[in-house]
Amino acid sequence: MLVTVSSEQIKLPPGSEVTLRYQTWADYEAILESRRDDAAIKIRFDAHTQEISIMAPMAGHGRRIDILVDLVKALLRYQDRDWDSSHPMTLKRLQEAGAEPDACFYIQNWQALLGKERIDLSQDPPPDLAIEVDLTSITSLNVYQTLAVPELWIYRQEALMIYELTPEGYRESLTSPTFPDIDVKTILPRYVERSWNAGSSTALREFEQFLKSL
Repeated sequence: MLVTVSSEQIKLPPGSEVTLRYQTWADYEAILESRRDDAAIKIRFDAHTQEISIMAPMAGHGRRIDILVDLVKALLRYQDRDWDSSHPMTLKRLQEAGAEPDACFYIQNWQALLGKERIDLSQDPPPDLAIEVDLTSITSLNVYQTLAVPELWIYRQEALMIYELTPEGYRESLTSPTFPDIDVKTILPRYVERSWNAGSSTALREFEQFLKSL
């Protein structure tokens, strides 16, 4: 297994994760730069633990996040709501934390993303909803709490976990603040796994038919 992490290059086999300890913000920025345009590599920084995590997702990771994004968009269309989305996106709070959610949705603040190549959390709002798929790595709630993302979804082992940001930190919730009238925790995993077995178009079509029946 070839693992190379340096200021010049990053090479990780799919499904692997490397944690670098006693790292600084400058180290984090240097590693981001060394990645260049390799979007398959995800990088996370936590100043509290002084750790940088570098992850190379597996193929199944991309398929599941793609269908989750499609399902959320279908739900937003069904509710006739505006949004803007991006995946992946680098979110940074200077000197404190950095993360790259698998997907981000700006819904209440959808206009904040328009015309921008990058989001600056010192002046721009964080995404209203961030989504992570955990197959071979574990999402850090502490990092997202520092980034002040109001709602975080983590899809892991065919289950959707919903975290809502409160003044005390994240609390796990049975319902989504973004979609309070839809049981996304129960419904969406059904169609994510349906996609895996029957294809994305089939799962999405069936989900849209389900929404029409409500």
